[in-house]
Amino acid sequence: MRIGVPKEIKNHEYRVGLTPAGVKELHGHGHEVLVQANAGTAIGFSDQQYIAAGARIVPDAAAVFGEADMIIKVKEPQPVECAMLRPGQILFTYLHLAPDPEQCRGLVDSGAIAIAYETVTDARGGLPLLAPMSEVAGRMAIQAAARALEKSQGGSGVLLGGVPGVAPGHVTVIGGGVVGINAARMAAGLGADVTLLDRSLPRLKEIDNDFGGRIKTLYSTQDAIENELREADAVIGAVLIPGAAAPKLVTRAMLALMKQGSVLVDVAIDQGGCFETSRATTHQDPTYVVDGITHYCVANMPGGVARTSTMALTNATLPFAVALANKGWRQALRDDIHLRNGLNVCEGKVTYAAVAQDLGYVYVPAEQILN
Repeated sequence: MRIGVPKEIKNHEYRVGLTPAGVKELHGHGHEVLVQANAGTAIGFSDQQYIAAGARIVPDAAAVFGEADMIIKVKEPQPVECAMLRPGQILFTYLHLAPDPEQCRGLVDSGAIAIAYETVTDARGGLPLLAPMSEVAGRMAIQAAARALEKSQGGSGVLLGGVPGVAPGHVTVIGGGVVGINAARMAAGLGADVTLLDRSLPRLKEIDNDFGGRIKTLYSTQDAIENELREADAVIGAVLIPGAAAPKLVTRAMLALMKQGSVLVDVAIDQGGCFETSRATTHQDPTYVVDGITHYCVANMPGGVARTSTMALTNATLPFAVALANKGWRQALRDDIHLRNGLNVCEGKVTYAAVAQDLGYVYVPAEQILN
């Protein structure tokens, strides 16, 4: 199979779909890999490294999309990229379709086979291709919150870890998944006072046991969230419904409960965000203020540490990419229900139930297409 790796074009997105090591692995399986010139240069992966790994360097995205049977990316395709997709071409990347009707329409119209990293599953019920970026984003959320709390950034002037004789800042994490637990771990490591909310009692018990009481846990109700907002210096939104739009857990009216200069970090912004006042921002202009509350809603947070993120992502996606290349998409999806769960759009049909429901498409199960 001919595999294409284009340069990402989203604002301040420096990650790349494959490292040279990933290219070498696919090349070793007998596949040709095309990499757009300078795709990884910004994070220290030179064209020469890709060539040494067996890649062919092509000048632009048009050449990648025009020649490749499968496109491996990081971020969702932008409109100009959707326009380059063709029927039968495989797209393997993050999609986050539920809050993005324009992208979904572009993929449906393209006739391509779009497999989303964020809905591929594993035998434990996890999301193995979302997990590495969730780990990064959860940890970065605390860095972002700490920075936004600085008075020079318009924050309240609170140091999350405090100092001897001064109480630490209070961090509230809504959601006990991969993002939430990594955010809580980082905040606790700084010495902050941390409370994590979730609706799964087994998950709360697990977190309580793992952290030995260093992180307080609460069952998530509207009342609990409102009480936490009154105390919080930073609130991390880390709620995920796989493939679906995130629920709005903090309304605009609830901002009045918060202290002026406190911070909301919405890590769920790729799925539409879990705060009513959230709107996607960029690394170039990451924050804005609503009713005295700073919002940080960067839609590609892991892109800020693009080298670490690219290596972690390739480690996770490579086995699935090899399976798709070796077997072709139909057989690979027939053989692996977890990879099959990643199929969101196929040959003009929406094949992921939550996306179809949120965007008003007829849902066509992947099994129906594969039979």
